[in-house]
Amino acid sequence: MRVIIPNVKYVLCTIHERINRFVVKTRIGGEDVFVHINNTGRLREYLVKGKQGFCIPINGKKLKYRLFAVYDRGFGALIDTNLQEKSFETIIVNKYVKWLKPCSILRRNIKMGNVVLDYLLKCGNKLVYTELKSAVLRIDEKYASYPDAPTSRGRRQIEKLIEVSKKGDGSLIVFVAGLPFVTRFKPYAEGDPVIPILLRKALENGVLIKSFNAFFDPVIRGIVLDKEDLKIDI
Repeated sequence: MRVIIPNVKYVLCTIHERINRFVVKTRIGGEDVFVHINNTGRLREYLVKGKQGFCIPINGKKLKYRLFAVYDRGFGALIDTNLQEKSFETIIVNKYVKWLKPCSILRRNIKMGNVVLDYLLKCGNKLVYTELKSAVLRIDEKYASYPDAPTSRGRRQIEKLIEVSKKGDGSLIVFVAGLPFVTRFKPYAEGDPVIPILLRKALENGVLIKSFNAFFDPVIRGIVLDKEDLKIDI
């Protein structure tokens, strides 16, 4: 394992309940504290009363902490989409992953019609439109999966990448498996039955689909990269 984001200053928090898409009620230091969450997935296996979480301080007007990871098999499942993005960017800048070594980030938040894609990369001499997805649903122990709920936004983004690929530009979907001890990725048809169909269509049309796993290690207080190229089962 390689540390990619060191010195994460966290406090332990105990999850009580999810209030809405962006707020979770926790207990920190014996007090009830409402904290921010930026992952809009259902996360039903993690946002469970009594589970231990890891929170980081933020400069919010009302909320002073963000829940970024939840205890999972001695580590922390990295559910925070901001830190997943930061992990991806750190990997690119430092050339930590073989299949991303030729790449650099040109732009972020690329608007294309009614769709916004996360990145425009340059890989060698080729432009590569790239979308990052959070895969924090565990299936059959060994799989990281996405999505855990229907996602019209995710469908539109995959369709756009297929369109881009057909026109001759590079297209890439990266699933960030924020879970320890996973070895493969597969889409979760019960979450959204259309996503696996679109991903198969994407592969057929030249869209590259990749996955790596990165999660939180509370002992060393860092986010670590474990497997840089998970097997993809679609």
